[in-house]
Amino acid sequence: MATEMNWSAAGAMTDPEQACPISPVVDIVFSRWTTPILWSLHTFGRQRFVELERRVKNITPKVLTQRLRQLERDGLVIRTYHPEVPPRVEYEISDLGRSLAPLFAHLTEWAATNLQHVEQARQRYDEAGSPRG
Repeated sequence: MATEMNWSAAGAMTDPEQACPISPVVDIVFSRWTTPILWSLHTFGRQRFVELERRVKNITPKVLTQRLRQLERDGLVIRTYHPEVPPRVEYEISDLGRSLAPLFAHLTEWAATNLQHVEQARQRYDEAGSPRG
């Protein structure tokens, strides 16, 4: 254990990624629109672009397109093109994307238990005024 900790500490000094090994995961999964897109696909199943656009409020078509492409590139979403007239494109969450469900469930549980405490802490902080220094 001590050897692992020393190695991690030494690695963190030369590689910022090793300072927090979950940073790449956070960048992939928790970017602004990723979680609502994945949640919608997980909850409602395969959807067309317009359906996703309706369910993910306030996202622009350009940003939705960019996020879907990135999620497809990361292997979290599957895009299926149907060569019909007019063409039809559907998106669904992949098995890899679905494997995030326990993480999201755990975060939902944490939020239900702790967000009220965060809000109380914010209120106390704001009432005390900003720190001097």
